[in-house]
Amino acid sequence: MKNSAEHIVTIMEKTGLIPVFNHQDIEVTKKVLDASYEAGIRVFEFTNRNEKALSVFTELRKYALKYNDLILGIGTIFTKTEVEQFLNAQADFIVSPALIPEIANYCNKKEVLWVPGCATVTEVYSAQQLGAKLIKAFPGNVLGVDFIKAIKTVLPKTKIMPTGGVQPSLENLRLWFDSGVSCVGMGSLLFSKNNIKNKDFLKLSSDIKEVLVSIKEIKNN
Repeated sequence: MKNSAEHIVTIMEKTGLIPVFNHQDIEVTKKVLDASYEAGIRVFEFTNRNEKALSVFTELRKYALKYNDLILGIGTIFTKTEVEQFLNAQADFIVSPALIPEIANYCNKKEVLWVPGCATVTEVYSAQQLGAKLIKAFPGNVLGVDFIKAIKTVLPKTKIMPTGGVQPSLENLRLWFDSGVSCVGMGSLLFSKNNIKNKDFLKLSSDIKEVLVSIKEIKNN
């Protein structure tokens, strides 16, 4: 049964962290997914950043069926054609680095969650008019927490997920969550290149768990 957009956003908010990952090796990707799930991740975003992304995602989707509560989406999507390809591969949600109306309209028609990248009040408002239930503040390191605060001031019901530049430290995470974000997306700063290279997936899982503990602590205070 397909997860509704509302359900996926709820799980994103509950977990607070959406890992963002890409790798050309399916076996490495499987191990990273396992490590993430073991740490407590329930929403995972693979990204369409190389020519093998579709084939790797297709295999990953099949592999992920062993986790009946894992939600698996695809990011770095720019065209309707890409949406069609990854929905055929059973992606649960679509993430774009930009606000792209043809993606919004197609995903709405298919009743699929789409998360657009926005960097201005105009883009956030336009995305909401198109039906966006969650906004990706991108690039997060350029926009910063003040952008989140500004958006929440004029559009207080906006649910925002900054991606890019979110650091795994308690201090940095606190800044983001105190500014009003619903969850954060984290890629290279979460997945240490050394851990991936050395295939130290236990350390990877431990690092992710530590971030989830920090987020829980922030939310509970």
